[in-house]
Amino acid sequence: MAITIEIDHAKTRAKAAAAAGQPVVPQAVKGPIRRIKWGILLLTLSIYYVTPFIRWDRGPNAPDQAVLLDFANGRLYAFFVEIWPQDLYLVTGLLVLASTILILANALAGRLWCGFACPQTVWTDLFLLVERLIEGDRRQRLKNIGAPLGPKRAARMVAKHAAWLLISLATGGTLIFYFTDAPGLVRALATGDVSASALTWIVVFAGTTYGLAGFAREQVCTFMCPWPRLQGAIWDPEAYTVNYRDYRGEQRTSAKKAAELRLQGKPAGDCVDCGQCVAVCPIGIDIREGPNFACINCGLCVDACDGVMLKLGRQRGLIDYESWKNIERGRRKEAPVNRPVRPKTVGLAAACFALAGAIVVAFAARTNATLSVQHDRDPVAVRLSDGSVRNAYTVKLLNKSSRAHLYTLSVSGLDARMAIIGNESLAPIEVAPEGSEAVRVTLTTTASRNADVTFTAHDESCTTVLSATDRFVER
Repeated sequence: MAITIEIDHAKTRAKAAAAAGQPVVPQAVKGPIRRIKWGILLLTLSIYYVTPFIRWDRGPNAPDQAVLLDFANGRLYAFFVEIWPQDLYLVTGLLVLASTILILANALAGRLWCGFACPQTVWTDLFLLVERLIEGDRRQRLKNIGAPLGPKRAARMVAKHAAWLLISLATGGTLIFYFTDAPGLVRALATGDVSASALTWIVVFAGTTYGLAGFAREQVCTFMCPWPRLQGAIWDPEAYTVNYRDYRGEQRTSAKKAAELRLQGKPAGDCVDCGQCVAVCPIGIDIREGPNFACINCGLCVDACDGVMLKLGRQRGLIDYESWKNIERGRRKEAPVNRPVRPKTVGLAAACFALAGAIVVAFAARTNATLSVQHDRDPVAVRLSDGSVRNAYTVKLLNKSSRAHLYTLSVSGLDARMAIIGNESLAPIEVAPEGSEAVRVTLTTTASRNADVTFTAHDESCTTVLSATDRFVER
């Protein structure tokens, strides 16, 4: 049976809340999933704030910051990895690999990334924690909406927004640390000797964090992020997503009424319609209404429902991580079937391993130098007075290492006389550390014909041989 992910009730609920002027105010909840989310929050924030200050020795005249996006010099550093503009295919490969892993995770457990490790979720959780500590939990914050602004409430609002702004400034400042020397920028900020450009970007990123985590929140996850819009195409009914076991929960009734009905031999569901699953949801949806594209699979409603079931002495799992296929099997009173290993997940996992292997091989095959050749376009060829034909090229040598290298240039594939403009003796070409050298080369031959020519550069200090092929054109 085909399943359509419901979006109408998410939109209706969002519009109704907006019309009433009430934002989604999630309630705090305790439970194993909430503890996992706190652990991931601490881990991800620690990595984010600490990483720019980790040092990594790369030798003289090289930055010692472990992770650095040095766009000014065209370098990306990540511990022992150094990416040049010529190596951006590796970055592209990593982005494709990350996308494939995300799709694999979606096939296994839906929007698991969104619910646990997405930056929007992490910083929203942090902002909510600050809000609860200062203004109270959901009930108190709902009372404050539309209430008169007294001195006590005003002081709490000022304290909350001040804390949010401090977190936002720390977030924006840390992001800038990834693009420049972190300790140096800290000293510059402390002394006030910081560039206007750095301050501008800190303010921009701080404002973005303040707006998205403090105010937009569920709107980002529901309407601004493209990922939920893709769920209709990649949603998998066998993935372990948060679902409501309606075959067990319906018909909803109070605990007292359920006990009376069961004594009379009549059916009664376990759901007491307490609304806790909705109250704790950071998106503000009711998971009991069916699969929803806005659900981020955070599992907080699972903790809330399990807590209620525990108090009532009923079995946990009324709301749980369960596949939609098993929900349908439960309705038919069939045993659940768990299939995490299936053709789709095996294929995606194989694709991930293949991509990772290709990236490793490509990275291992990189050299510390490159040779490129560009043929002159105007004119492509020149016929000299003695009848010979000359082609001209620009040969560029790039040295990625931290020391100078000498390269001897030669050509093969055509019986032609090579000349280097400004270097009549064909002396070795010196290329500075992490530098490049471009030379003009001409090939002249009397036996003119169209042919492929190979330029070769031999490194004088080691066995490295660079080559590039171009075309000799008779015109």
